[in-house]
Amino acid sequence: MRPEPAFETPWHAQVFALTVHLNETGVLNWPDWTQAFGATLHRHGLNKSLNGGDDYFVAWLETLEGFLQSQNLATADTIETLRDAWKAAYLCTPHGKPVHLNEERP
Repeated sequence: MRPEPAFETPWHAQVFALTVHLNETGVLNWPDWTQAFGATLHRHGLNKSLNGGDDYFVAWLETLEGFLQSQNLATADTIETLRDAWKAAYLCTPHGKPVHLNEERP
């Protein structure tokens, strides 16, 4: 029997890995992160016993985006532009193929 994957979808693993990397490189302080993430979960009416599905990682991503803005590492406009670019890339990618962001973005 194959073990279940640790993450339901690739983007869950990617946003988790990015956050861990930001912590390991000193950009993000883990205690501050967990406090902010807990506040996001609370605001969404979610609890910490979630199974790691989309609702959990949507809150995770929201927290990360807010952190990047609060630390002046990205503006809301930059985040929105990148989100739109990833959405367009996803919608133009055939099912089962890797999604690649077009390097020529505004």
